[in-house]
Amino acid sequence: MSDPQIGILMLGIFILFIFLGFPIAFTLMALGIAFGYFAYFDAGRMWRGYERLVEQGAEGWQVWQAYIDGFFNNRIFDLFVNQTYSVMANEVLTAVPLFLFMGYIVERSNIVERLFSTLYIAARRVPGAMAVAALITCTLFATATGIVGAVVTLMGLLALPAMLNARYDKSFASGVICAGGTLGILIPPSIMLIVYAAASGTSIVRLYAGALFPGLLLAGLYITYIVVRSILQPSAAPKPTDDEVGDVPLSKLIWMIITSFVPLAVLILAVLGSILFGLATPTEAASAGALGGLALSAIYRALTWDKLRDSVYLTLKTTAMVCWLFVGSWTFSSVFSYLGGEHLITEFVVGLNLNTITFLILAQLIIFLLGWPLEWSEIIIIFVPIFLPLLEIFGVDPLFFGILVALNLQTSFLTPPMAMSAYYLKGIAPPSVQLIQIFKGCMPFLIFVVIAMVALYVFPQIVFWLPNTIYG
Repeated sequence: MSDPQIGILMLGIFILFIFLGFPIAFTLMALGIAFGYFAYFDAGRMWRGYERLVEQGAEGWQVWQAYIDGFFNNRIFDLFVNQTYSVMANEVLTAVPLFLFMGYIVERSNIVERLFSTLYIAARRVPGAMAVAALITCTLFATATGIVGAVVTLMGLLALPAMLNARYDKSFASGVICAGGTLGILIPPSIMLIVYAAASGTSIVRLYAGALFPGLLLAGLYITYIVVRSILQPSAAPKPTDDEVGDVPLSKLIWMIITSFVPLAVLILAVLGSILFGLATPTEAASAGALGGLALSAIYRALTWDKLRDSVYLTLKTTAMVCWLFVGSWTFSSVFSYLGGEHLITEFVVGLNLNTITFLILAQLIIFLLGWPLEWSEIIIIFVPIFLPLLEIFGVDPLFFGILVALNLQTSFLTPPMAMSAYYLKGIAPPSVQLIQIFKGCMPFLIFVVIAMVALYVFPQIVFWLPNTIYG
């Protein structure tokens, strides 16, 4: 068996272990070290000291110590240590825990509940007003956190019971929350885009600028669908009665907007704007965002020791997961490339004689299928780097490819059988809401993800206009 074939075997074993439920980060490290030991095996280097001692007539523990030292004198261990250091010293990844902390502390400050109530009152005359308010709240909260599970869970607790009490269709209401909750991995400041930037070497500020319009486009398509369906099918989103809506004076509504919508919007815009216009690096902006989240939590009198402790714990837990995934992935991919597996895949894809569009469609189809068993972090860190060497061959900008992947990954959270958003929502939904109803509600939103991707294929300037305008 040749080295490239061993590399493909390594990839196949990894995929098998994924489906068997093994921890992904540690599986990557274990396979990387095991196959790397074979790839870098050099008997002359490893046991030179042992053989010298034997020739000199040494005996006992000294010989065994030399043998053990020789066993571990393999370059794979040097590679693993260096990759671990490189990940922990990566300045781009420093922004991850800061953005995560901002999201977790905002989640616990009761801002989202106030925001949802205010938006519903402001949009109460719009068809499907409560669903529109829920979608906008999901979008803003997802933008502030980038954590799909947190957004879907919290909005499921706040908005789903309210919509069900307002006689909304269960599938329709569930689909709104699941789709809205996933927008945070696309709309900046997105944790997913930070991870993609670190994995691909793409500028994070250009990625943020490129993702802004596609994210707003997808959110706009979702809102349009909600309004149109509410008009065409009133039973899905019944109009509220006068008693349910009530009459809120304009002065009170303005005050509610100032106290609930404006603070979070200003925080998000300040963080994003400082990055896009070069006023701060992503790490500096994330630091300011974390401090802003703490300040908002204190202003709303929600900053307690327990909430602060929980936010720090969840931040450390998620950050550790991302960092160890990077360590495992870079070790695995380095060995995979050294064995020639990456070159073999490149030759195979090039041999298919695909044009740029068919290559992009094939790549997105593979990522779509990977989204069933895997989380977005695993797809970005492990499998996207396999496609990166092919981008130059097919003339695809890594920026454009990254935005397409971010759009595509919306589907991984919404598509059965492994639609994680649906499972997050089912975990906190009333017993009367069945999982099949949640799946059914997600399906229409998948259509609009596909429409958004087609729009990017046809009009790539949706991605490129803003970064080119700002940065040239």
